Amino acid sequence: MAASTLLSLGALGALLPATLAAYLRGESRDFVFWVLTAVATAVPLLWAGLRLQSAWNAGFAVSLWLSVGVTLVLFVVLAAGTRSAWRLAPILFPYLVGLGALATVWSASPGSPLAQGAFTAWLPVHIAIALAAYGLITLAAVAAAAVAAQESALKQKQPNRLSRLLPAVRDAEALQMQLLMAGEGVLGAGLITGMALEYLSESHLLRPDHKTVFVLATFLVIGALILVHLRSGLRGRMAARWVLVAYLLLTLGYPGVKFVTDVLLS
Repeated sequence: MAASTLLSLGALGALLPATLAAYLRGESRDFVFWVLTAVATAVPLLWAGLRLQSAWNAGFAVSLWLSVGVTLVLFVVLAAGTRSAWRLAPILFPYLVGLGALATVWSASPGSPLAQGAFTAWLPVHIAIALAAYGLITLAAVAAAAVAAQESALKQKQPNRLSRLLPAVRDAEALQMQLLMAGEGVLGAGLITGMALEYLSESHLLRPDHKTVFVLATFLVIGALILVHLRSGLRGRMAARWVLVAYLLLTLGYPGVKFVTDVLLS
């Protein structure tokens, strides 16, 4: 078995205890919660760091593990500073386990090296901003899923184990919009640094490819949703659906395009 696959299995294993704890002991944000979350955060980032220590050659698996790690870093910050954000864990951790499983399956796939001349001072900045934007919008999508789950339980008048663990509808909606606004700002910064990178390496501002189209569509959908929310108070499952649509577009633009180029076409 390849070393990359073994490392990926280790990173996946680090997520499982935190995932189980989110369900079995999800009523408490205690020492065990923080320790398991810290391990689940550190190991995926370590895996990605080991793969990138010689050169930037981020394939599909590395991109997924970086996304998992950055999302968890943001979740830790959010959970430490917001009263109910940690209650998103019962949805967040299983989803990240799914991403980790995909990364493990294709852990040995080669990445696409950067084109000659693409590495500039803007590149690390752009990558960091893009990962932060994806992490913030991932958390917004998780909050949207929590809203949908809570409203469904309320409509059926049958609270279940999951609904009891998640934040209340009002708290989840507040988290959803706060994360969405932050994600929109960071995504806008990512577009600006991306244009700067394109201009420095290719002498034009935007590359008319699938990634650019999906990211721009995400930016416009989120901007429209925020505007409608501020003007009309759009909330509930309708707002949650549009958040999930925006997240789908961004996922198609980032890991989706990576999967096509580095797995299907390699």
